[in-house]
Amino acid sequence: MATTLNETLLLAIPLAPLAGSLIAGLFGKTVGRAGAHTVTILGVAIAFVLSCITLFDVMNGASFNATVYEWMSVGNLKFEVGFLIDSLTALMMVVVTFVSLMVHIYTIGYMAEEEGYQRFFSYIALFTFSMLMLVMSNNFLQLFFGWEAVGLVSYLLIGFYFKRESAIYANMKAFLVNRVGDFGFLLGIGLLLAFGGSLNYNDIFAKGHEIAALTFPGTSWNLLTVACICLFIGAMGKSAQFPLHVWLPDSMEGPTPISALIHAATMVTAGIFMVARMSPLFELSEAALSFIVVIGAITALFMGFLGVVQNDIKRVVAYSTLSQLGYMTVALGVSAYPVAIFHLMTHAFFKALLFLGAGSVIIGMHHDQDMRNMGGLRKYMPITWITSLVGSLALIGTPFFSGFYSKDSIIDAVKLSHLPGSGFAYFAVVASVFVTALYSFRMYFLVFHGEERFRGPKHPESPMAIEAAHGDHGHGHDEHHVHVPHESPWVIWVPLVLLAIPSVIAGAIAIQPLLFGDFFSHGVAFQNVIFVGENHEALVEMGKEFQGWAAMGAHAFSGLPVWLALAGVVVAWFFYMKRPELPAVVSRTFSPVYKLLANAYYLDKINEIVFARGAVAIGRGLWKEGDVVVIDGVVNGSAKFIGWFATVIRFLQSGYIYHYAFAMIIGMLGLLTLFVTLSGK
Repeated sequence: MATTLNETLLLAIPLAPLAGSLIAGLFGKTVGRAGAHTVTILGVAIAFVLSCITLFDVMNGASFNATVYEWMSVGNLKFEVGFLIDSLTALMMVVVTFVSLMVHIYTIGYMAEEEGYQRFFSYIALFTFSMLMLVMSNNFLQLFFGWEAVGLVSYLLIGFYFKRESAIYANMKAFLVNRVGDFGFLLGIGLLLAFGGSLNYNDIFAKGHEIAALTFPGTSWNLLTVACICLFIGAMGKSAQFPLHVWLPDSMEGPTPISALIHAATMVTAGIFMVARMSPLFELSEAALSFIVVIGAITALFMGFLGVVQNDIKRVVAYSTLSQLGYMTVALGVSAYPVAIFHLMTHAFFKALLFLGAGSVIIGMHHDQDMRNMGGLRKYMPITWITSLVGSLALIGTPFFSGFYSKDSIIDAVKLSHLPGSGFAYFAVVASVFVTALYSFRMYFLVFHGEERFRGPKHPESPMAIEAAHGDHGHGHDEHHVHVPHESPWVIWVPLVLLAIPSVIAGAIAIQPLLFGDFFSHGVAFQNVIFVGENHEALVEMGKEFQGWAAMGAHAFSGLPVWLALAGVVVAWFFYMKRPELPAVVSRTFSPVYKLLANAYYLDKINEIVFARGAVAIGRGLWKEGDVVVIDGVVNGSAKFIGWFATVIRFLQSGYIYHYAFAMIIGMLGLLTLFVTLSGK
């Protein structure tokens, strides 16, 4: 087995989706719909196969860390395109390309009747290219390129239906919120560049202890802590951590396939990957790790609460994503990096499954997304039903499903941590188990069981009923003409089945090598920096108690999380199947709490009043005082002065020669006087 991976093969992995994207985007009319999805799927399929080969080679000891192309050199500073391929990167490459491939195939059926078909395939292939460039980078310049590229493509995809005002609002919101995070991210990179003298990961990691010994200029703050927190602020934007999470629920305005791609394998996982990649730096700052733990815990618990009150099927899954990202962030904060990446992997499978399952339901319901208009779909959509059930069981951490192994490992790692803030984090992740089960099976029961509510009039508060009442789309006839749900075509349900398989078995297969084996033996870099966290006490203790996936699943029934998950399922069943009138009673009884949750803690309004209006006020002030008074005042004042001066000088331009001769004599006398004065000195 070669110890160095083939550079040409590595280049083909990101370039194959890029080629498909360019062909579909630039020559979409020429190649047609079939040509567009063929070239993009082929490109992503090639990337997936080559990623699997790369992962196999890495597991057998191969690696790669070198410059592929040098763009520019300024003194000792080099701007390069380079790849760092180790266990972490190879795993991410496989996850990204597999989920992307499933989404591409699914899109053929989902977008079959939509305009902009070729454009959509071009965008999602470009999204895959951007994410691959991000995870494969070995330097901060390329990392930032991939970081901004996924942000740009997400903007295009969230606003795919650009004729909708809500879609325009959503993509602009995502763009602006991510700019806040990216500003912090860029500051962090700038600090590391200024005091580390390089953009290469290995160079910065090698100087980590030197940077950690410095203080931020003009303060007593630790420089590395400031840099790490700035980097994490970037992750807060991309991975939608509180309070920079507000863009993610609104991203549901994009078509369902892109919701699955953003939430499962790209963009939101970029922040988690970045912190894991930067683990040699974060490990040197306890303050930064504590900050990460607290933010992750808040996100895991409080975003889960919001999922309980959502009626849009896609928004329930979106808030689920926020909560699960909080779990991953908590794991990063307690230095359990392998556990965070393990949950990232399992989550990618079952979250893509849930989103694509939601999309299948939406198609079956003729594009009605309100769960209050559903019910009883189990017998009409059997494949969507069983695969969605698998995804829900994996999400809530049911023993022997993939999500169980990763979620339970996070809870154990947090419990064993002594980091400041870990006590609150433990409470948050344990309480979130109940909350996750409650909103997940609320969605499951409302959609697949109970009364067939699609046979009656639409729920009066649902968007489709409101549109029908206003005659916006001509749905007023729906009360008399029932659209019976139907199973989706094979291009939609085949990806569901293929994603359901790893949602069941991936956790059991991967837990031993990823957490307690030598999978991450190459580490995050190759200069004696170990990503695995061998000195992390929690992983060591967990490894001592681990006796295999079967024993772990069986032992789970003696622990609290499984019973909390079961309690959440039972409560959901009682409220939405046995006594469906109770939720309305509870919401009226606890009206202030319900309103708080229904308005997402009023964070959007706070942002609008404080930040948006504040920005407008600052901009207006800069315009009136800075532009009008200062700049225009200087420009207009100088113009007026020149006009006055010209008016005065004009009197000297008489046209008489003797006037000009007299002026020359006066000038000569002035120069002679000055010369004599200076000579005398």
